[in-house]
Amino acid sequence: MTYGNITDVPGIKVGNRENINALTGCTSIIMEEGAVCGVDVRGSAPGTRETDLLDPINAVDTVHAICLTGGSAFGLEAASGTMAYLEEQNIGLDVGVLKVPIVPSAVLFDLQIGDKNIRPDKQMGYEAAKQATTGAFPFGNVGAGCGATIGKLAGPEHCMKGGLGSASMRLSNGLVVGALVAVNALGDIRDPKTGNLIAGPLDSRTGKPMDSIGLLEKMAGEMKPGTNTTIGAVAMNATLTKAETKKVAEVTQNALARTIYPAHTMADGDTIFALASGGGSYSVDVIGNMAANVMEKAILNAVKAADTVADIPSYTSIRA
Repeated sequence: MTYGNITDVPGIKVGNRENINALTGCTSIIMEEGAVCGVDVRGSAPGTRETDLLDPINAVDTVHAICLTGGSAFGLEAASGTMAYLEEQNIGLDVGVLKVPIVPSAVLFDLQIGDKNIRPDKQMGYEAAKQATTGAFPFGNVGAGCGATIGKLAGPEHCMKGGLGSASMRLSNGLVVGALVAVNALGDIRDPKTGNLIAGPLDSRTGKPMDSIGLLEKMAGEMKPGTNTTIGAVAMNATLTKAETKKVAEVTQNALARTIYPAHTMADGDTIFALASGGGSYSVDVIGNMAANVMEKAILNAVKAADTVADIPSYTSIRA
């Protein structure tokens, strides 16, 4: 059975936890047997943890979880909770005296909606990891996507609701690739196949999304740093080196460039992890481009599944 999400990749589990009232949350991607991991940090205002470790020149090549979270830099605390749960399960890097779970993390900025004083913490990260499982899970206003918004280039009062999304695909040669993403973009979201604008900063007169690139052309001032970010991960049942997973993460960023306008700005912290859970031997070019295609679908799924909250319109509400 396939579920159309990243848990279709063997060895991958996902757990989400959110605070609906505070409008923030976190997502834990668990690899109990470990996975080789690479990362590409493309935005210029990132909030991350343990990403230096993933440089191919560094020693440790296996991670046991990825924590994606809201709360800006405060949310990095959630990774400690995921780490604590894995330690209880005796999962981690064996350093002789104990096992140390390796849990890289990336955050998005959702403090402008909900309760800015409540952020994902160690307890929330622990609970997300504890409930991680394979199978179906909801998209939209869940996990790290709970407080995500998009289309903020014209100001927060024009934004729409972003969210969490996932997708997967299986090739005839046995390769399975999955993606999971929390979409909290500065600009608008477009369908890469048609070019149609599906969500973005709303025009208060027409109630329709505006072209963010057109808005950008009219701007003279700097955008606020750290107020946006799309973070996610791709996984595949392949045997790769750490350098190869880094390349897959780099190629996957093409999905952001094909769906988010603009992407990778000075105000974004766009970060993509790539996870190789082991299995067959496949071309890195094939894996990378399939990962980008699946990430495109995950981004669209995230936006289309989001619900209106705190008077922030969603994709479904503007088409009702």
